[in-house]
Amino acid sequence: MLELGGQQPAAADDLIKDTTEATFMQDVIEASQSVPVIVDFWAPWCGPCKTLGPALEEAVKKAGGRVKMVKVDVDQNQAIAGQLQIQSIPTVYAFHNGQPVDGFQGALPPSEVDAFVTKIADLAGAPDNGLADAVAAAEEMLAEGAAADAAETFAAILGEDGTNATAYGGLVRSYLSLDQVEEAEAVLNGAPAEIADAPELEAARAAVELAKQAAGAGPVAELQAKVEADENDHQARFDYAVALHASGDSAGAVDQLLELFRRDRDWNDGAAKAQLFTIFDALKPNDPVVLDGRRKLSSLIFA
Repeated sequence: MLELGGQQPAAADDLIKDTTEATFMQDVIEASQSVPVIVDFWAPWCGPCKTLGPALEEAVKKAGGRVKMVKVDVDQNQAIAGQLQIQSIPTVYAFHNGQPVDGFQGALPPSEVDAFVTKIADLAGAPDNGLADAVAAAEEMLAEGAAADAAETFAAILGEDGTNATAYGGLVRSYLSLDQVEEAEAVLNGAPAEIADAPELEAARAAVELAKQAAGAGPVAELQAKVEADENDHQARFDYAVALHASGDSAGAVDQLLELFRRDRDWNDGAAKAQLFTIFDALKPNDPVVLDGRRKLSSLIFA
């Protein structure tokens, strides 16, 4: 494990803080670009929270500045809880490089809390910089449109580390960029069970689902005309959103799904909300489309 040379331990008030809806982006998403951040969702009335919270704080302090902790009172910050789909408390998420990387629900014994914090803290000093650099290079290839080269690099990384969730997710996205949906799904189905619930795999799973939908998407212009002709044709609006996303307009798709949710949130067993979460899962958590979409959805839910 690499140590951060010359880094002084952070002060306790910098390591552990409370956040609000106004400061969540700064305290969690932005801060996790430099050091992993563990987020504890709690409430004053929650009994298990009173045990878990102090145990997390103690473990974070022992990590010596390699990880930070942010506390979110869900009663006071309902929009954040809604955006992150917090169903029960205590819930703990860990963020690194602006993305959720791990988490759990319910109270844990102190030994498991320590192990969790240590695992997250170790992300700050990646044990294998060679693989980390290779992953970064492959991501850059994919971003620049060299999907075939990216796929080859991600596959090589998996040859070295068969449980590298980031590489699995990258390989899936590479195949999707090459319009090889069946190959992408095969990679996803072949991922080891121990990383099946990793955020990178969840994002890849959502991306595959959207790609399969795109194969059957109708013409955007025709579906737009149908919606304009009858604003209460919910199926047409849903299909229009699918077609928009298939054409690369994620923001437009989200807008149509939000409008469908506003008009009838229960239509087709809540299909609009489910489709929104699929799109959110497929994008990066700090993508403006996700942040704006989650905020608007929360406003509709709690209105």
